[in-house]
Amino acid sequence: MPSTLRIPLAARAWGDRLFPKVAVDDRHAARMMAALGDDGSRWLHDRHSVYGVLARTRQFRALAQDYLARHPDGHVVNLGAGLSHYFQWLDNGRVRMTDADLPEVLPLRRALLPAAGARHATLPLDLGDARWWDTLSLPATRDAPPVFLFSEGVFMYLHPDTVRQILATFGERAPAGSVLAFDVMCWLAAGRARHHPSVGQTGAQFQWGPRRPAELVAPHARLRPHGIYRVMDGYGLPYSVLGPLSQALLRVPFYALYALRTAD
Repeated sequence: MPSTLRIPLAARAWGDRLFPKVAVDDRHAARMMAALGDDGSRWLHDRHSVYGVLARTRQFRALAQDYLARHPDGHVVNLGAGLSHYFQWLDNGRVRMTDADLPEVLPLRRALLPAAGARHATLPLDLGDARWWDTLSLPATRDAPPVFLFSEGVFMYLHPDTVRQILATFGERAPAGSVLAFDVMCWLAAGRARHHPSVGQTGAQFQWGPRRPAELVAPHARLRPHGIYRVMDGYGLPYSVLGPLSQALLRVPFYALYALRTAD
């Protein structure tokens, strides 16, 4: 099981009481942590990460809800879902949702989070395989309705070539108006996961982060910026100062959620 799964799960299980202004009201996370025999204490000491998980969850959820307001029968896909359960927040009675992750994650996910009905699927996914779009039964043609894809806490662990392949595939295959959202730290974090209070305990490594916003749309001519959201600004000092400052100096935020869309 990938070692980073418990960090966001602990934040959603108990973070609401620490940061009520960014509470997410996850109805399943505490139960799953108990089933894993984890009281969360190892992860909750890292309050910055707890806040970051809650804030990014709210932003991913808001972007998906905005998409569903325009496409209530749409398809939402979580690339690298881990043990998250966005369907609890996004189910409007019509949406179709796919939670996808590595084959080794799925037995645990299926045991703890069975699919919530016919409109909710759980599928194996290897983002390093260039055929990932087809394995998820995403639209075969560009004239299909738009889709909403998001990937939470994943892209920073991927090889740069894999990220470029994902962005290029999305640009090439996604119907116009589709959105891909993901969070990532900038290039300065690559290779430095040992310094992260939570990730440093897991043995995982940050491999990629953008140097310029233009890097994100470069893989395909149809890609357009849809939004940049500095996740940590609401935490207060020093992030409320360092967030804008780092973006001004580095041209990208140190940590942000990015959304891209496909043009006609």
